[in-house]
Amino acid sequence: TRMAVSARGREATTHYKVVQRFAHATLLECRLETGRTHQVRVHLAAIGHPLLGDHTYGSGFKTKANQLSASAREEVEALGRQALHAYMLAIEHPLDGRHLEFRSELPDDLLRLRHSLGAKGTPA
Repeated sequence: TRMAVSARGREATTHYKVVQRFAHATLLECRLETGRTHQVRVHLAAIGHPLLGDHTYGSGFKTKANQLSASAREEVEALGRQALHAYMLAIEHPLDGRHLEFRSELPDDLLRLRHSLGAKGTPA
């Protein structure tokens, strides 16, 4: 099911900040206040900045992917998925209320994509 931003929909809040800018892409850190289906993908597409490799919510933005270098386009195609990674998940334990954090470094396929976008990207 495809989701959409709607005034009549359930509230969803995503905070984002720029981590690194590249020629035709930007690495973002997103923090979710809510946990709606496809929330990050829907919110970024709604503001005109869909995730690389997102064929569901980013299909109207193919011209943006065409602006990438040939090596970056190849890496996006090789991904076979959205360029989205949950680096950290933080939850409150449901029984004792302890704060739990789980972290996962960027996987190799996304590291290759980041490198192909240009090591000269500018940090925010």
